Amino acid sequence: MRKAATQVPVCETAEHLNILHLGFDNTDSIQGKCTTHLAFKITNYLLKKNEIKFVDYPLLIRLNPNIPWKTRGNGAVCLRIATKRSEHLIEYIQNLISENSDISNGANPGFVAYEGTVIPTNLRQFSRTALYDVLSLSDAEKIIENESIHCYRWGNGHGVIGALAAIGCLLEGDHTFEAISYRTEENVGTPRSLNEQLVLEMSTVTFPLTFNNIDAEHKRILISPHGPDPVFCGIRGEDPITVLKSLLSLQTSEVLEGCMVFRTNQGTNMHLQNQLVLSQVKPFMAGYVRGTVIKIPSILQGGHVLFEISDIVGDTFPVAVYEPTDLGRIAKQLVIGDVVDIGFGVRGEQRGHSGILNLEYLAILKLNSIVHTQNPYCKMCKKHMKSEGKGKGYQCKECKIRTREKYNVTVKRDIVAGFYLPSSRSHRHLTKPIHRFGRENTYPYVPGIYPFPDPNSFHREGHSNNRIECLLL
Repeated sequence: MRKAATQVPVCETAEHLNILHLGFDNTDSIQGKCTTHLAFKITNYLLKKNEIKFVDYPLLIRLNPNIPWKTRGNGAVCLRIATKRSEHLIEYIQNLISENSDISNGANPGFVAYEGTVIPTNLRQFSRTALYDVLSLSDAEKIIENESIHCYRWGNGHGVIGALAAIGCLLEGDHTFEAISYRTEENVGTPRSLNEQLVLEMSTVTFPLTFNNIDAEHKRILISPHGPDPVFCGIRGEDPITVLKSLLSLQTSEVLEGCMVFRTNQGTNMHLQNQLVLSQVKPFMAGYVRGTVIKIPSILQGGHVLFEISDIVGDTFPVAVYEPTDLGRIAKQLVIGDVVDIGFGVRGEQRGHSGILNLEYLAILKLNSIVHTQNPYCKMCKKHMKSEGKGKGYQCKECKIRTREKYNVTVKRDIVAGFYLPSSRSHRHLTKPIHRFGRENTYPYVPGIYPFPDPNSFHREGHSNNRIECLLL
């Protein structure tokens, strides 16, 4: 039987303690490992220390998804704690990251630690830029030096960029939560087994407080990955209690190692907040732009659609709509003169071709009228008149009535102005589901007063039902 959950306390303000911000990234490779799983291990260790208090949830920050050298989900982690023993703690975590990263298979971990109640402005700006643009290691090194940040790196050190961006992101605006469960070491690499009916029931009951659990149209579960990493599944939603209870409701047959709730920018479109003009667009950027369609869409092999837009200053760019998004059926009906906003990620130059805007959402602001000119009708017999030759006008062959005037017919469009998102199967981690518009979360970051479920407070019931149980302290 599950133990009763007690009231979640407000974490005490961290008087006489140092606020320590721990960021790490790029610990995994395509062969395995997982940065959030490493966060789970580190958090377990920290929660056993009486002199340590968490001042926020563990943060999972998804960065610019267009970076070609990113890790699988381009997610970095930040842990914010209050402690008196920062030096010993930093050294221990450094060793833990080194031991639990897949460096031999190409992981390039970075770990940074910053002490201070206030995050510097330049670090916060660095974090904002990391969501939509490309940053270099030298950009990170300047801030590390200027702000006296502890920094450790392995491999080529690219993980330092994400680690630094994670501690600079306070998630002061919109945010969501994800409860992630993890597999035991002996099960990693074996097929995951989820009860599809339970996932469907959970998704139906908890909507709109959870999202992107299942793609009903294509009958595909979306909460579980398919690779050799230790994540079993993850439930995304609006509050920590709902995602945790939803995770527990799945009654998995596999014995799991544990679970943890993250506060995150997933489902917020945070990478698409910057309005750009096309002259600013560079490879691998993300953002949105307003433009006018200047070329009739063409349908490419595989069902992809390509059209072209021009912005307010006359710059032009091709836009690609890929078949799995299910937006091709809308995009192919655009005509010259339609006014649109598009959210996009920029594909880099390939094989001599310039960059392309890969469409992430389509907002049709104004539909241009399609007007066809037709021969006039005869008012007497209601039949089309015939042309008598160039410049000679028209005559009804039955009634012999003549006129020089044509008339215009406006063609009814099969699409309407509005906001269009890809199919849920094509959502990126950061894609905001349509139902979240107008339902954004806001919670100011105040060190020391954010209550959270204790990620270490889980236990496993008897092996008869093999269920993970999580308690809220």
